[in-house]
Amino acid sequence: MNLNKAIKSISVRELSDHINSGAEIHIIDIREDFEWEICRIEGTKNIPMSRLIESVELIPNNESTVIMCHHGVRSLNVIHYLETKGYDKLINLEGGIHAWALEVDRGMAKY
Repeated sequence: MNLNKAIKSISVRELSDHINSGAEIHIIDIREDFEWEICRIEGTKNIPMSRLIESVELIPNNESTVIMCHHGVRSLNVIHYLETKGYDKLINLEGGIHAWALEVDRGMAKY
C-alpha cells in the first residue's frame, strides 16, 4: 500500500453540480444511524462506519463512488481502509455533510 497516494476529493459544490446535471453517481454516507436521521443528501446510501466491515460488498468497486461523513475525516479513514481491500475509485467529499449544509442546502439541519 502506498501511504503517499493522494486521495481523490470533490467539493460539495462540484458534487451538487454533478447531481443536478443528472449524471449517475454513487454516494455512500458512512455516518451512524442517529446522524443519518438528522440530515441526509437525497439519493445517498447509508452504510454506517460501525457496520462497514460486514457491509463492504454493498460498496461498488468498479465505479466512482463518493464517500462522505460529517466533516470529511471518517470518510478519509474509510477510504484508506477500502483501498487495502482493492478499491481504487473512491472520492472523499470535502467537508462532509456539514459543508453541504453550509454551502449547498442552507435549510438543512446542522449538528
